[in-house]
Amino acid sequence: MNGPMDGMRRLSHPNEKLATTMNKPIKLSSQSARNLVIRAQFPIVKSASFDNKEAVYQIINQLGYIQIDTISVVNRSHHQTLWTRYSDYHESMLHDLQAIDRAIFEYWGHAMSYLPMSDYRFVLPRMKKLENPKSYWFVQQFEKCGHLLEPVLERIQKEGPLSSKDFAAPKHKSGNWWDWKPAKCALEMLFWKGDLMIAERNKFQKVYDLRERVLPADIDTTLPSDEEAGRFLVRRALQAMGIANEKEIQRFMQPEAGRDSDLRITTKDVIRKSISDLVDANEIVPVHLEDVSSSNDYMFSKALEKERTLNSEVFFLSPFDNLIIQRDRLKRIFNFDYTLECYVPAAKRKHGYFVFPILWNDRLVGRLDPKADRKNKILIINNLIFESDFGEYDVFLPLFVKQLVKMTTFNGCKSIQIKQTEPRKIQKPLELLIRKIYS
Repeated sequence: MNGPMDGMRRLSHPNEKLATTMNKPIKLSSQSARNLVIRAQFPIVKSASFDNKEAVYQIINQLGYIQIDTISVVNRSHHQTLWTRYSDYHESMLHDLQAIDRAIFEYWGHAMSYLPMSDYRFVLPRMKKLENPKSYWFVQQFEKCGHLLEPVLERIQKEGPLSSKDFAAPKHKSGNWWDWKPAKCALEMLFWKGDLMIAERNKFQKVYDLRERVLPADIDTTLPSDEEAGRFLVRRALQAMGIANEKEIQRFMQPEAGRDSDLRITTKDVIRKSISDLVDANEIVPVHLEDVSSSNDYMFSKALEKERTLNSEVFFLSPFDNLIIQRDRLKRIFNFDYTLECYVPAAKRKHGYFVFPILWNDRLVGRLDPKADRKNKILIINNLIFESDFGEYDVFLPLFVKQLVKMTTFNGCKSIQIKQTEPRKIQKPLELLIRKIYS
């Protein structure tokens, strides 16, 4: 009797090449899978041009999107995510890619995100749905502020790019439609529908302008078919994630099924068919991960052909970093339980307010809860916790401190304060290493 594993080929090393005609499920070790994921998530950028912005664009293009977040206990998540992958990153690079080069744009990705401008046509299905939304929250917003769309649009058309503060009512005219909240709502609705785009951000404040004045003339604006949208999402997901199952592909750049249906680019059935079609075309192959129950994953057929050496690198991953944003996937592939606790009451937090998982080689070995005291220029580490099975501190701590010092500089600080560590025995050796660098 044939078993479910019959016909599988086992690949024990991430650099072993696939046969070009391979279309049967491949058996892959968990370590090989982690290496493939990290290689996809941490691209080696080519020689940078135009003031190193090209390197930043390459990262955004590889990952498909960079999630934007407002929390600023350290530099905001989108900046941290880019700096983690490119140590020469500066915030002005991201600004210029959006405001000057028009190489990226803002719209819904996994959440509000920066996306490659070349992908613009694949958000058009979302914009079309938002012309007549079905989701309760969006319907509420349109009922509240729909009557303001035309006058807001007319004002931007006449005056040029504006932000929400430009619509604030004078103090003696409170209560009319120029009040900040309804005007902001109207601006966002016009942005969701695609009439407006974000021309730039000025100190994180959105600046809106007409789409035709922001969108480059050579960008394709034809509405993609379901087949095009489905294949786009599958390819984008596997390029960014390296290996993923159907659920993870479904959730890439999309809300969960049943939630915010207006923001879904296409349906589960379309994506499922796209996966099947790409397997039939031998563009992607099914994969079964060892030591992972019910693994039914996919990857590009040529995904194992390029070698990647990790070189004992240490990375601090923002809570909204692309590698860790799907928490179930993080547990499945890296065996790492992670919850963002900033929305949890302080007394109930286990690890901290805004905790960064720590990646070393192909393992997530600990958690870092940082806060930048910008006034005193101190990077405060409220909590540093390592996994219970981790013990390679002699090798790890010097590498960790080196990266921590870089993070301190990136956040505009000049010293480090360690408040608490687990295990406690590492705190003094850690502080000693830090003092040697800053002495």
